[in-house]
Parts: sequence; C-alpha cells; structure tokens
Amino acid sequence: MAAFKTLLVLLSVCSFGSATNRVLELSDRFLELRGDSPWLIMFYAPWCGHCKKLEPVWNHVAHALYGTDIRVGRVDCTRFTAVATEFVVKGFPTIMFVKGDERHSYKGDRVKEEIVGYAIRMSSPPVQLIASPQHLRDTISHGDLFFTFVGNKEGHLWEVYKEIAEEYRPYHFFYSIEASCMQDHTFKPFCPPVTTLSVMVFKDDKHFFYPVPDEQALVENESVVNTTLNEWINHERFPLFTKFTHGNLHQLWKIKKYLAITVVKESKTGRITTDEDAEEYVDGYNYGEELMDGEEFRDMVESVIRNNRDKYHQHFQFGWTGTPDLANSIAMERLPLPSLLVVNASTMHHHLPEDPAHHLTTDAIEVFLDTVIAQSAPSFGGDSWPIRIYRVYYNAKTSLEDMWQGNPVLTALLFGLPLGFLSLICYSIWCSDILDADEEEEVNQHEKKE
Repeated sequence: MAAFKTLLVLLSVCSFGSATNRVLELSDRFLELRGDSPWLIMFYAPWCGHCKKLEPVWNHVAHALYGTDIRVGRVDCTRFTAVATEFVVKGFPTIMFVKGDERHSYKGDRVKEEIVGYAIRMSSPPVQLIASPQHLRDTISHGDLFFTFVGNKEGHLWEVYKEIAEEYRPYHFFYSIEASCMQDHTFKPFCPPVTTLSVMVFKDDKHFFYPVPDEQALVENESVVNTTLNEWINHERFPLFTKFTHGNLHQLWKIKKYLAITVVKESKTGRITTDEDAEEYVDGYNYGEELMDGEEFRDMVESVIRNNRDKYHQHFQFGWTGTPDLANSIAMERLPLPSLLVVNASTMHHHLPEDPAHHLTTDAIEVFLDTVIAQSAPSFGGDSWPIRIYRVYYNAKTSLEDMWQGNPVLTALLFGLPLGFLSLICYSIWCSDILDADEEEEVNQHEKKE
C-alpha cells in the first residue's frame, strides 16, 4: 500500500523536468499521497535569490541520493500555498526531512555533502549497527567523525547513549558494535576487555574513549552517566580543528568551550587569500613589513592544538573561518587578515592577541591561550543588553556598507525611494496646518479690503 501511494505521488508531480533531473516538482496532492516514505524537500519561491543559488546544489543532492529510499523534491510555495501552510514554512529556502508524521528542518550549511549526510542520518535509526571488524574499518576509512557504543546493548549507559544519539542525529553518526568485533588486531592494543562497556569517538584518524565511571558509582548514582556522557559527547563532536561557518556556529556555541577562531578569507574557489589580496578589505591597513600568508598562519595555529591536545582540548575548540564577516560580527569590528579570535561560548566575551598576526609564533600563541585560561587576558564584548543592541547596530551598518560597495545605485534606490515617500508623507502631515493658516490669512485680508 505504501509503495502504491508513493507511485501516486510520483505520478502527481507537476513536472519531472529533464531526464537528468532527479528533483521532483511536488503539488498540493503531496499532502494526501506522501505516505510513509522518507522525503527531503526544498520549499522555495521563484523570486528568492537564495533559492536560485541553492538550485544547482539541490540537483547534486538529488543525484547523490538517487538509488536510496529517500525521495528529493521541491515545492513552489507561491503556487501551492496549502503545502507551505501545512509544513509551517516561514522563510525561503526551507529544507525539511519528512517521513510520515515526522518532520525536521535542516539548519546546517547549504552544501551537498552536509545535506546528503543529514538526509541519510535522518532516514536511518538513531544508532546503527556495525556488524564486523571490516564494517568498522570501512566506516573509519570514510574519514567522518562518528561515535560508537561498545558492548551489550543493555543497562543505563546504553539507554543514555540512545537518548543522546536521538538528540544529535541531525549532526553526527552514532553506531553500536559488539565488543568481540573490537578485538581485531588493528584495535587490540587500545580496546577494553570484551566484558567492558565503553563509548568511543573516531575522529582525526584517532579514537578516544569516554571515561566510564566504575560499576559502584553507576549503582550509587546513575545520574553521573547522564551528565558526564552528555558533556563528553558534546565536547568531542567536532574535529580537533574544524571549520566555523554560519551553518554550524549555533551548535558550536553549545559546547561551552572557548572558541579559538583563525580568521582568514576564502575565495569562491576555496583558495585562502593572502593579506595582500585582502588589503582593500582591511581599508589598506598594513604593518609596514612583509605580512604573513593566511594559509601559513592557519597551519601554524592548527599545529598548536595538534601538538598540545592534552593541554588545550579541554578548554578550547580550535578551528578556522574563511568568512571574515562571521568573526567581525562577534568582535564588532573589522579584524585584519589573518587574525586569531578567542570567544567564550558561555559569556560571549572575546579576546584578541596584543601582537599582530605576523608577529605571532607558536610560543606566543601558547602564552596567549594560557592567559585566556587563567582569565588574565583582556576581554571585550559580552552578552549584556547594551552589547546586544550595539551588535545589532554593527551588523546592520556593515550590511549596508557591503550593499553600497557592491551596488551603490541599487542601494540608493532601495533606501532612497522609501525615505523620499516618507518625507513627502511627513511634510503633508506636519505642514498642513501651516498651509491652512496661510489660506485663512489671505481670505481675511481680502474681506478687509472689500
């Protein structure tokens, strides 16, 4: 019956497009015939610029998921308003995973790999089974970060692990594996005894264990697992040196660490620009000597955490961003490129090294990070209401400046015409009494003359 409904949905689409287009154009009939099959849907409007930018990515997503049980479609919300109303679409584009009565909005970056991974995770059980050592090696070879539960699937640790997997399923893969499968020679030096329960994370070509409390502690206080396992997974769910984007920043705030962000500028082709390329961006500011290459500076900061993981990993989440506006919004100033920005994810205070980037060495960066941990480094910003208001003002101002630099004529029209109409309305309201008074004076003078 489910297969028959799916067939009806496919037959009721508005247009299949070309033979190479795997994206299905859905109509209002989708509400009646969608069945229990998993769907990945883009809700769009033809006039939306962001929707047009997403369209080629969406076609690649459909090709990548072709052959799976996940159907990829899109809905023109200006034509089929019933669908938009049913799924409470508030903006364009909106990406949503739908399966039966379940619906989940996608909040990550609008790139093919992230969207495809999200769809696969959402269509699978929260915890998937790794059935053999070979299966484990194949999973590791993909290079993606993932968690796995080792041992018999029972007890309080397993129950807590399942709950956390359900919460973080939109962002990460979670697996379970029998302890006997971990006795392969590849993992034998590191794996626990067969009878021991454990939780592991595989990332950065390494694996790390959750420090499971002893059995007596579990019996006396099971809430220890609830707290410590959640905190450990939250701290470990990003690579050692990750990329900060607008799509994952809302998740990075939740790990409650210092975010050590290397700020560079990335071109559309993925090339890290040098400071000479970015000279116009920083208003011609230079240090009077040779500037450090952005990619070289990023690699130097990355080496600090890789060589000092035990020292800094507990306190910092390291990473980089190729979008300077993201860091500028946090610092509420235009940072020179490259820069190192450290943000307290709990208080929103941020710290900047006193020396410019081209003067920093690995030792100088370590000294700076040590002062941040000791809370002796100068701090700026915060999360008070005055700071929030100023951040809104700063973002609005920089957005307007970017619009003006990109297209001054269009910006002038967008803001000039409404301001012109507003001025006319205000003039007609405020000056009406003056005009009436002048007319009355003229009438009185004319009467007197007569």
